Amino acid sequence: MQKGLQTLDYLVFLFYFIVVASYGYWIYQKKKSKEASSTDFFLAEGSLTWWAIGASLIASNISAEQFIGMAGSGFTMGLGISTYEWMAAATLMIVAIFFMPIYLKNRIFTMPQFLTQRYNSTVSTIMAVFWLILYVVVNLTSILYLGALAITTISGIDFNICMWALAFFAVVITLGGMKVIGFTDVIQVFFLILGGLATTYLALNLVSSEFGEQGAIKGMSQMLANADDHFHMIFKKSSPHYPSLPGLTVLVGGMWIVNLNYWGCNQYITQRALGADLPTAREGILFAAFLKLLMPLIVVIPGIAAYVLYSKGMFQQEMLGADGTVNGDHAYPVLLNLLPSGLKGLSFAALTAAIVASLAGKANSISTIFTLDIYRKFIKKDATEQQLVNVGRIVIVVAMILAIFISPLLGIDKKGGFQYIQEYTGYVSPGIFAVFFLGFFWKRANSAGALVATIGGVIMSFVLKYFPEQTGLYDTLLYSTFVDGEGQHIIPFLDRMGLVFLFCALSMIIIGLADPSTKNNPRGLVIDSSMFRMKTGFAIGATVILVVITILYTTFW
Repeated sequence: MQKGLQTLDYLVFLFYFIVVASYGYWIYQKKKSKEASSTDFFLAEGSLTWWAIGASLIASNISAEQFIGMAGSGFTMGLGISTYEWMAAATLMIVAIFFMPIYLKNRIFTMPQFLTQRYNSTVSTIMAVFWLILYVVVNLTSILYLGALAITTISGIDFNICMWALAFFAVVITLGGMKVIGFTDVIQVFFLILGGLATTYLALNLVSSEFGEQGAIKGMSQMLANADDHFHMIFKKSSPHYPSLPGLTVLVGGMWIVNLNYWGCNQYITQRALGADLPTAREGILFAAFLKLLMPLIVVIPGIAAYVLYSKGMFQQEMLGADGTVNGDHAYPVLLNLLPSGLKGLSFAALTAAIVASLAGKANSISTIFTLDIYRKFIKKDATEQQLVNVGRIVIVVAMILAIFISPLLGIDKKGGFQYIQEYTGYVSPGIFAVFFLGFFWKRANSAGALVATIGGVIMSFVLKYFPEQTGLYDTLLYSTFVDGEGQHIIPFLDRMGLVFLFCALSMIIIGLADPSTKNNPRGLVIDSSMFRMKTGFAIGATVILVVITILYTTFW
């Protein structure tokens, strides 16, 4: 196994860098002659095509935590971790059909703006500040840190140099605005998929050759035969992986809260489609859903292949972590180091593309929320369009520098990036989703209920985390617990999120019904069935997505 990159790898990577940078610069120069517009900078209003929207959604979503974390989960638990990808595809159909018409009809550009229109400025300001802290301290830092860690592991380049280089590359793209991000993401996704599939192909070929056969298809057959326990989507309570993916909860419980909040109520994601008309936005989201179905082939299957090879005696030392135990997160870097020169550079470019695109998307969302919901609202109400754009660019640079300096201090490497993000966003996402969902579809939802859901949801999340151990109620009709590494009885993460969402929704309903003024709530949204009508092509595509998901879960139940 040859670690590090060779000359040909660096040439391939340089080609990728030049293509992305040149295309981004060309897009930037094309629109530079136009008068500066905040909606164009932050949303690329009317500029992004359906394929650019779909590609940008995936490029912003897929990063080091998928390539490294999900491959690692594929090594340890198998295909079950793919539920985050396949259920996301189903969730995207709900967002496209029901959420996007509401956003676009009401000319919503940011999530705090929706909260202002639907509730009041207090709710939106609290949420804007929260999102800024969460995006910088949790999301941006973890993407940057894990990305630099993955790249230094593969290339041997100093960790700090990797971190600064990734940040610089992302800033260069982000300063061009949403239009540059959206169109360069198309190239990023091309490299991401091409390089990812190359790694998968190599991994499957390695498996087949280990069993005296040849070809990727033979490799998949051998994996199915020799690692049957790694090809189940629904875990039983007796499974050691049940705490992470608790049985049917992935189909009818908390997994919906995770995905609907992420894909439907998240500035970082929805921003890609908010500048388009409804048909274009829906087509872009549909394209993203098809790409989501493909992601486990790129990020999970290589992890399972590494497990099969490890079981046959390969990578015994390479898979060991610093503590001397097997670390699944080493699976993807180990496989990349087996690639031949040139192909390794392509896969390295794919990983870099995923990281840079996610950093750029997150930085743009941080800039959008601060500029439009904090700066224009409280600091300079009469700011010109050019001033807003300039402030947005400054915020991008400041946020990235902050992430560089604080990311090593947060213990991201000890928790694991995927778990780090889920743990901290999971405390608040049930309340956020309750506020949005009832705000969309129930006119009597009011600001008092929204505040109780957002603040009370966080409190309830902490209460439920320690409730079983403090009360001795380890198994009830509502939940079953497991014993964590510290010997504490804990409710599975996804089950806890489902329970907190029910608490938040019920609280909002009770408070709304108790307030007589909500009977004719002027802030309630006007919704009619015509908003949700679909074009035939989209309806067919959405049906195909749902049929494929059904087949996948039925096959690998």
